Amino acid sequence: MSELTFIDGYPEYMYESIKKVEKTRDRRIGKLVPQMSQKQREEILGRYHPDYTEGGKRRIKHGRNEGDLAPNELVDLLEALPLVKEDDVDLDKTDYETDVLIIGGGLAGTSAALLAVESGIRPERILLVNKLRHGDSNSTMAQGGTQAADRPNDSPVIHYIDAMGGGHFTNKPDVVRALTEDAPVVVKWLCDLGVLFDRNDDGSFVELSGGGTSRKRMHACRDYTGMEELRVLKDEFKNRRINVLEFHPVIELLTDGGTVTGALLWGLETHEYRIVKAKATIIATGGFGRLHIRGFPTTNHYGATGDGIALAYRVGARLLDTDTVQYHPTGAAYPQQIIGLLLTEKLRTSGAQPVNGDGDEFVFPLEPRDVEASAIIRECYGNGKGITTPSGMRGIWLDTPLIDIINGEGTTRKSFPGMVRMFERFGIDMVKNPVLVFPTLHYQNGGVETDPYGNTNVNGLFVAGEVSGGVHGKNRLMGNSTLDCLVFGRRAGVAAAEYVKTSAVDGKLTLDHLRAYVEMLKSAGVETKRRAPVLLPDYRGRAVLARMIDVL
Repeated sequence: MSELTFIDGYPEYMYESIKKVEKTRDRRIGKLVPQMSQKQREEILGRYHPDYTEGGKRRIKHGRNEGDLAPNELVDLLEALPLVKEDDVDLDKTDYETDVLIIGGGLAGTSAALLAVESGIRPERILLVNKLRHGDSNSTMAQGGTQAADRPNDSPVIHYIDAMGGGHFTNKPDVVRALTEDAPVVVKWLCDLGVLFDRNDDGSFVELSGGGTSRKRMHACRDYTGMEELRVLKDEFKNRRINVLEFHPVIELLTDGGTVTGALLWGLETHEYRIVKAKATIIATGGFGRLHIRGFPTTNHYGATGDGIALAYRVGARLLDTDTVQYHPTGAAYPQQIIGLLLTEKLRTSGAQPVNGDGDEFVFPLEPRDVEASAIIRECYGNGKGITTPSGMRGIWLDTPLIDIINGEGTTRKSFPGMVRMFERFGIDMVKNPVLVFPTLHYQNGGVETDPYGNTNVNGLFVAGEVSGGVHGKNRLMGNSTLDCLVFGRRAGVAAAEYVKTSAVDGKLTLDHLRAYVEMLKSAGVETKRRAPVLLPDYRGRAVLARMIDVL
């Protein structure tokens, strides 16, 4: 391609499309495309959503979920050989002995630690281990808000119905009930600890709606909600003097018969094994965005490689909804340096509209995320109305200048300071011009099956947060991710503490389950040289992710 001329940060040919967007703006204000019928939603999902289109998945051949469909990248993980061999490590030499071991330092893991203390476990008898630093997680990157039904016209029942509908009524009802009933309690808890949610002049919460919700119940901290929530929880964690070990990912769980008794860690800096003996273990490792399902770019942090789901499956945990992945409708599609980064749904709740290259609206801005994403994919690949970037990425415009036009000058900079700065680094003013977006891999909808208290079918093993499955069904609504982590992190902390006090046994530390797992792979005809967990993604020698997307 010949040398490009840029206007306001965009190549001149893309800027010509922006002019079309500006011309249609007056007629679009206050005149949104109608919401789709259920039949229309089903049709567009079946034809364009990556979960439903051909390819990209295969059957799991072994274990408790044999026969279930899952993305190829996840099946690769489940079919991989372990990183460690029994002869590599002396399990008689324990480095740490604790009552509660928590794997993962995001909102779920940190909440679990705090509630375990509240439930009677001494802080020195808790150990939180993290692959990177405490707080390096998808939680820190959460932007839009946390749902909680605390207005007079709302209720946990209405929140429950919204969440079930968003998940296509495939969610586990008991865990959704726990999620929605605990939500107001969680928000009050966060406020009592010092979280600075956005408020009106009279002190009431600023609350917005989200895609698929029927009420305004989103509690946000501008566009860095997760960062603010985790900031406060980490401060409380430190004040409680709970033990934390950073840069030590878990590479295998340890077992005694059918009971999890601890974990084997690997020091990323020391290159040494560390052995932890624990009466109860909570997995809160987050999702698998860095596996780049179907080649999609991702919003996820660097360590989100699906470790927890692989570790749990090896010890016999059941998985649920392995076939469903959430692609956030609005990931950055330009410039190249930020492809895949999240542009929160809160932009659309504030008035920004998705429009095609001709400046025409084509979808209601707040459809459920899977439907919204499918409509954008259709516009780019089915109708040919997207905009192609110099790198070959396709996208549609998110008309962000409407936010200030509708709500008053200064609204965008006040409500979305992080995103404004992100684009300003590349000479783009999102207050003045629209930004280019395309769906990005965002969330692991399925995971390890739990009950409402984080219990799994494996003795001594608890799970909380994105690594779990059941609460979101086939699609998660905005604001239910941070809520998921907070509600079930707290519940798992309480349940693990109760288990320690009433049911835990002083088990042995073995890797016996690995022998059985490897034999299971052989019996299923799996031949592989892959090893897992992945720990950190490897981008060496790979093509630009924006050119790898296998959409249709």
